[in-house]
Amino acid sequence: MRTSTRMAGALATVCALLAGAACGTDDAGGDSKDVEVFTWWADGGEKAGLDGLVAAFGTDCAEYKFVNGAIAGGAGSNAKQVLASRLSQADPPDTFQAHAGAELIDYINAGQIEDLSDEYQQWGLTNAFPKGLIDNLTVDGKIYSVPANIHRANVLWSNKSVLTAAGISKDATTLDGFFADLEKLKAKGVTPLALGKDWTQLMLFEVVLISDLGPAQFTGLWNGQTPWDSPEVAKAIDDYARLLTYTNKDTRDTFDWTDAEKLLIDGKAGYQLMGDWEAADLDAKQFTGYAFSTFPGNGTTFQWLADSFVLPKDAKNTEGTKCWLKTVGSAAGQKAFNTKKGSIPARTDADSADYPSYQQAAMADWKTQTQVPSCAHGAACSQGWQGALGSAMGKFSSDGDKAALRTALVAAAKQFVGK
Repeated sequence: MRTSTRMAGALATVCALLAGAACGTDDAGGDSKDVEVFTWWADGGEKAGLDGLVAAFGTDCAEYKFVNGAIAGGAGSNAKQVLASRLSQADPPDTFQAHAGAELIDYINAGQIEDLSDEYQQWGLTNAFPKGLIDNLTVDGKIYSVPANIHRANVLWSNKSVLTAAGISKDATTLDGFFADLEKLKAKGVTPLALGKDWTQLMLFEVVLISDLGPAQFTGLWNGQTPWDSPEVAKAIDDYARLLTYTNKDTRDTFDWTDAEKLLIDGKAGYQLMGDWEAADLDAKQFTGYAFSTFPGNGTTFQWLADSFVLPKDAKNTEGTKCWLKTVGSAAGQKAFNTKKGSIPARTDADSADYPSYQQAAMADWKTQTQVPSCAHGAACSQGWQGALGSAMGKFSSDGDKAALRTALVAAAKQFVGK
């Protein structure tokens, strides 16, 4: 049986550590038609999106069989742990989910994924995706993944009733205006800005960097053109530290993003910074009293991340995997996936009429606004750099030491830029 013969060593051990997770394939029939698709999309809007993509795969690639390799939990950390174990033992799934952009560098440098440049030309993806995205996907002239979607990271969500009670009637467009609104919420006795742990704190710091540096200098932080010891970064650290004084200090280092979201839903918080997957989650929880805006000071900057799929070296079913990847990049596949997951298609030729109002607005912005990548979600930085910044932000949440944070940011850039 496919699972028992190929995965027994690594997966059995890791599954034992992940009690309750949807560990491994749920259909391990195992023959040459199987295409094992490895993700962390096991429930909610993510599972619904995957189901939509599987339906499109069933139409486009009827000769192949989808095998679900989803690993639940940990916002993807459990899945990445299992994947690392399998790759280290030369036992890859046929394809796996990874964030598009710099997060793939580790896999590329390790020689673990295949160049898909020829397939991009054959499938017309070079013209279907915007140039800025193609540039971010290209490493030394080669492209290694097919994005299924685009998410926007720099979105500020709010509870309309809480804001109205505090006398806030319009969205702030500057950090100074935002601080004034946060002070009004604080006076009302609610948490002005709900915040969660680790990567959600890095997300908040990134949007403050965009506000204080602008999109060009922000992008330069990740390619070495903008120094991390600049006065602008120092100001961003000051502003971020000030923002933390308006958050749920006692719980932010233990809350997941959905715990912080619950403060918003329950009317105990006014704002939350989160990616636009929050729209689908709020809708699924039948909370309709929310509004959204671009984070104050970000202007017309669209901070993006993308879920993508790759072709691992030594994949057992290369042709079946290519059929999956072609479906992922197709107009029908992206519609089937994104209308259910709450994200928008990476393609620019999609019909916005097929999508709800938030996604229609995001699709228009994706075509016209300045695109910058997110490190917290692997588009701007490698996994090593992401981990270093996550550790620095977690330490800062505890000790508030600005000088130590700046030193850690500079050291991380010296270690990881260009790698």
